[in-house]
Amino acid sequence: MKILIPVDGSSSANRAVEQVIASKAWLKETPQIFLLNVQWKLASGNVKMFINQDTINDYYREQGLEALTAARALLDGAGMAYTYHISIGTPAQAIVQYAQEQQVEQIVMSAHGQGVLTNLLLGSVASKVVHLAPMPVMLVK
Repeated sequence: MKILIPVDGSSSANRAVEQVIASKAWLKETPQIFLLNVQWKLASGNVKMFINQDTINDYYREQGLEALTAARALLDGAGMAYTYHISIGTPAQAIVQYAQEQQVEQIVMSAHGQGVLTNLLLGSVASKVVHLAPMPVMLVK
């Protein structure tokens, strides 16, 4: 079974990782796990006039790896193999697109991400993923 776990570095996102680790015992086969971090695209036309693309890409990579650190440590500690990827864009759309590209069978994600203010301003990423995804989405509190 292919499972995608989107992570943003929050403790809520790590609970989704813990849920997948706990499910290892009752799954028929060892899951193929994909970790995904999505970085908001920062570079508009004006930003690129002052900061070169390599610097922007380095920033995305550093921030993404930092957000993935705890999730990777949990999976390493459980002895579970995984691959990870950092995408750039709007989180819900990037999550669903990556899930389709990897042909995952389930998305397991936190129902709560970075914070209440972010959810009020941008809407819940989880609810958007549930709406857009053609595969089952498990939300973890």
